[in-house]
Amino acid sequence: MRTGEPLPAVGEVLAALATGLWHWNTATGLVTVDAEAARLLGLPTEQSTLSQAQVRARLHPVDWNEISGVIQLAVAEGTLGEVRVRIMDERGRVIRVGRSRFHASFDREKRSYEVTGSLQEVTEPVPGTSAGRTAVTGDWRRSREAFLLDAGRALAEARSTAEVLRVAAGLSMPGFSPDGLAVFGVTGDRLTIIGHHGHQPGDEDPFTHMALETDYPAAEVVRTGRAVYLSSPEKYKERYPLTWPLAAHFDRQSWAFLPLTVAGRTMGAWMAAFTYPVAFTPDERSVLTTVARMLAQALSRAEATESARELTDGLQRSMLPQLGPEIPGMGVAARYVPTGGGLQVGGDWYDMIPLPGGRFALVIGDVQGHDVRAAGLMGQLRIALRAYASEGHRPDAVLSRASRFLHGMTFGALDEDPNDLRFATCLYVEVDPTSGLLDIARAGHPDPAIRMTDGTVLARPTAGGLPLGIDPDADYPTTRITLEPGETMLICTDGLIETGGHDLETGWKRIRTILEDYDGDLEGLADALVQAVHGPSSHHTTGPLADRREDDIAVLLLRRQEEGCGCGDTATLRPTIRRTVLSVAQAEPERVAIARHQLREMLHDWACADQVDSAVLLLSEMLTNVLVHTDADALLLAEVRGEPGERRLRVEVTDTSDDLPHRRSPGELASSGRGLMLIELLAQAWGVDPRGEGKSIWFELYESVGAEGSVGGSGPVEVEVEVDVELP
Repeated sequence: MRTGEPLPAVGEVLAALATGLWHWNTATGLVTVDAEAARLLGLPTEQSTLSQAQVRARLHPVDWNEISGVIQLAVAEGTLGEVRVRIMDERGRVIRVGRSRFHASFDREKRSYEVTGSLQEVTEPVPGTSAGRTAVTGDWRRSREAFLLDAGRALAEARSTAEVLRVAAGLSMPGFSPDGLAVFGVTGDRLTIIGHHGHQPGDEDPFTHMALETDYPAAEVVRTGRAVYLSSPEKYKERYPLTWPLAAHFDRQSWAFLPLTVAGRTMGAWMAAFTYPVAFTPDERSVLTTVARMLAQALSRAEATESARELTDGLQRSMLPQLGPEIPGMGVAARYVPTGGGLQVGGDWYDMIPLPGGRFALVIGDVQGHDVRAAGLMGQLRIALRAYASEGHRPDAVLSRASRFLHGMTFGALDEDPNDLRFATCLYVEVDPTSGLLDIARAGHPDPAIRMTDGTVLARPTAGGLPLGIDPDADYPTTRITLEPGETMLICTDGLIETGGHDLETGWKRIRTILEDYDGDLEGLADALVQAVHGPSSHHTTGPLADRREDDIAVLLLRRQEEGCGCGDTATLRPTIRRTVLSVAQAEPERVAIARHQLREMLHDWACADQVDSAVLLLSEMLTNVLVHTDADALLLAEVRGEPGERRLRVEVTDTSDDLPHRRSPGELASSGRGLMLIELLAQAWGVDPRGEGKSIWFELYESVGAEGSVGGSGPVEVEVEVDVELP
């Protein structure tokens, strides 16, 4: 039958039964109706060819949208379609309710539908009755739409196959809910059971690894991509006699097997089984089909996510090193937590490199980005650093060569993507286990922190250069510090510090509190740092913890064993001593402020706040005196000894100049010359010690002397002087 041609004579017979005929070709957009169908639509009683817009104007808008979905469902399943429609007059009032049954076909070349069907008037059910729960009256439709909305949201939020199956098991469909579910997958030419609900353990065994050629509904669905509905045990037995015994003992009355199709590929089948008869009306089939589509998409997303997690977790595991054998006199612990979201892969890394002569190097770094390219660059950069270190280069040379290497790699890739410029921060520490000497070179990375034996934690400012990869000719000066017996060094990436909305300052205060409060072994301290920020962790963490991550975390801890202790990783009795050493070069006057900050950090728990201010003032004066009145560099050694409440602070500044300080008589407007006056007024003891080359000036303060606000045990002292100790 073609649009516009006379309808068959059978139309006259159907007209006598008050049943009209219609034909719709979506390619032309024309609808042919016979006289009875025209009458039911409220049009003149004569055969007509109408446009889609004319027919649409006669139907309730919701019902018109319903027709499109039912047509697609009928074509997909190869069944007849059925809809109820509300027919409207010119004023938008419902004049009657009609029922239409139709056959639809799809032309793949024209990508259009041809639909031929019947239309007859039906009596509208009484509202509130069970018969009223139809697509027309709206109760059932509203329940169905609400159900599909909730189901779609729940399935979209499921992030693993197990979560998807739990959501599917909890779906309560409007008017009919299955009590048994099973999801079948495909491996090669066989069915597999991905998951099931409403069955006992072991019930799935006969259906596992079933050949796709088996006369079983799920196998047929996978082969054909079309749904199978079995409304009674008799229909099941008649259609699948060979496998009926497998399903008989479950005592179900109806079954629906639907394809799980994604992007035109059938990836499996979904079974919904019912303990009561289900007719599988077009509305019910529509709900089941929609759920199957959402379920297929959710399972596909979960499968892709789990595969990506497995791949990236394996990638990270292969790139991160083992810390290797124990080092005499030293303990080392490390943790790594990848970022959350996406591929959970990034550019943070750590490494431990053995060096000649019993020395070793600790390296920690962060390549910009949280993607596969960042991980790839991280792996290559780590290998390059190992190679340069193994050649015997000092820390500054290792970082200079690594920067040149990364610059060549990243700038070469700019031809493909001009916006993909990558760099990396890095901290390289060469360790001498015998002496505790640490030679540190830094490339844009956070400074290390030292936890002293009494629990005091100090950030150790170190000289540094640009991040790796920015300037191929960048220099990376080396800073030498000594790790005393019982002290612990922390180096980490900024993910540990800045996560949770913290910046470098507030994040460092949080980490410092953790370091000071912890009293246990090194492995426990590494766990405590990560757990306090993000919850339980391990050497390599993925899953829910990683999903909450804002940035990767890499942590390295180094503890020097205390003399006489046989274990470098365990907590020991804390000696009552803390010490800091810092050099201030003539070309680095800004390090005077760093020295003041270091001293104030050392005295964070000193009983007398005025003494802390005095100590900082005297230190600033002594360092400034070296920089202004000599051509030498200054070396600061500050040391606190004794028990709390009875401690002694000794601050010593050494330089290579032989010129000894002497008392001067500055005028009222003089900006200098008051250094010795201040030391005499504020220090309990002081002196100048000549050395073989140069001199050392020192002062001491005693915590036990006087009360709060007293100096030298003689009560409060007010000093009204103007001292210029700040340098540009």
